[in-house]
Amino acid sequence: MFASGLSTMLDIHRGWAWVVIIGNGLAGLWAIAANWLTPLRTRALWWFIGLAEATVFVQVTIGAVLVSRYKVPLPQFHAFYGFVAIIAIAIIYSYRFQMQHRLYFLYGFGSLFVMGLGIRAMLIAAT
Repeated sequence: MFASGLSTMLDIHRGWAWVVIIGNGLAGLWAIAANWLTPLRTRALWWFIGLAEATVFVQVTIGAVLVSRYKVPLPQFHAFYGFVAIIAIAIIYSYRFQMQHRLYFLYGFGSLFVMGLGIRAMLIAAT
């Protein structure tokens, strides 16, 4: 049963990585487009960004469970990128008032940055 749980958790972690990458990429593109296209500035955008950012926390939690419970060895810097993504989200959130005049750019490029961290973490895990 232990091996079955490990296999399932690894599959979830690998699949969820795509949710993190695609979700944050779409959120970033939507926010950047909303900077110029006023009809895209909806409450749904902020909900989508929040959900995309939440996927990062889920992914890091799953990874922490894999390491702590199942003793899965970590590729060098793999966890680093996950934690940097969490820190990036915190920094983006903390600058929302100072960058109010460029809020869509802040969240747009910030989400694309988080997407890039996810891609990098995935590439490191594949090697």
